[in-house]
Amino acid sequence: MEAAAHRRLIVALDFPAPAPALDLARRLAGRIGMVKVGSELFTAAGPAVVRQLAEMGWKIFLDLKFHDIPTTVAGAVAAAGRLPGVRLLNVHALGGLAMMRAARAGLKRSRHRPKLVAVTVLTSHDADSLRRCGIVGPPQRRAVALARLAQRAGLDGVVCSARELARIRKVCGKRFLTVVPGIRPAGAARADQQRIATPAAALRAGADYLVIGRPITRARDPLAATEAIVAELKAALTGRI
Repeated sequence: MEAAAHRRLIVALDFPAPAPALDLARRLAGRIGMVKVGSELFTAAGPAVVRQLAEMGWKIFLDLKFHDIPTTVAGAVAAAGRLPGVRLLNVHALGGLAMMRAARAGLKRSRHRPKLVAVTVLTSHDADSLRRCGIVGPPQRRAVALARLAQRAGLDGVVCSARELARIRKVCGKRFLTVVPGIRPAGAARADQQRIATPAAALRAGADYLVIGRPITRARDPLAATEAIVAELKAALTGRI
């Protein structure tokens, strides 16, 4: 059960340079299931840091949230899919049906095809911030609609907050992959996140993967913080919390 718990955890290596990211990755070896390389680290270090992590044996979530015209996204996804170690990558669902279908087609020639998921509504959004972007309606409703669109495009799943999980599971089915950021252990700072959940709550709601960054990367003891989260996930899986 402990192995099942730790495999659900993806730690976001959101650092401005490769050295601290690689150092934390070494320290977390065997304790979590995957590491995430996002825009900050990828812009600073490029594909080289992905290759270094792959050489260390890591499975990688390449979190670059592609959002462009279909042809451009198809090419970017194809290039990302050729990088070693990449097991999960994403696009923005707001790019539309044609863009997501092009992204899916871009992976056809990948030797080890990563899972492709679509970002629905960023967890930093609430209803007010969406309205200022011209998107009317509760974030939960918009996220579910975008999840259905991603499924129609043939994607493997979505990135969404825990608040939408139950409804997405209902309309898209249990095999549709759900990746959940905005995870905050009890007592942790919300920071710029709006739609948050504890690790246990997200797991009980149906999350396949939990993405956690600052509660681990900025902790005084990242290993202890990781172990506490894994223990919480294990307890949730066994029904003790």
